[in-house]
Amino acid sequence: MNDIVNGLGRTAAYGALGVVLLILGIVLVDLLTPGKLGRQIWEDRNRNAAILLSSALLGIGGIVFTAIWTTYDDFAKGLASTAAFGLLGLVLMAVAFFVVDLVTPGKLGATLVDPEPHPAVWVTASVNLAVSAVVSASIA
Repeated sequence: MNDIVNGLGRTAAYGALGVVLLILGIVLVDLLTPGKLGRQIWEDRNRNAAILLSSALLGIGGIVFTAIWTTYDDFAKGLASTAAFGLLGLVLMAVAFFVVDLVTPGKLGATLVDPEPHPAVWVTASVNLAVSAVVSASIA
């Protein structure tokens, strides 16, 4: 019974950390794009904004998954490494966003939340997932 309680506690801690990192991902995308992201997705039904946010959340989720899956036996060390890799993933996604913005015409953030479908959203979403894959592979 003690193993179950211990496992539940660890799961709750990793789950809470994962939720915090996902929330930070939402905040990051909201900061990188003009306007209120929640309104653009849920009220305006902006598909570009939804694809962009979804890719960031999938990327962070993949990093957190990999960090937990390959975690250290020491719980505190595993939790700390999961937080560190998750934060690194967020930072690298932001850096990649700025690089794509530098090498493309116009303001990327505005393009990505334009109500008209734009191919740049697929490129940026792919960059998010590629960064996530690189970070995840570096963990394992």
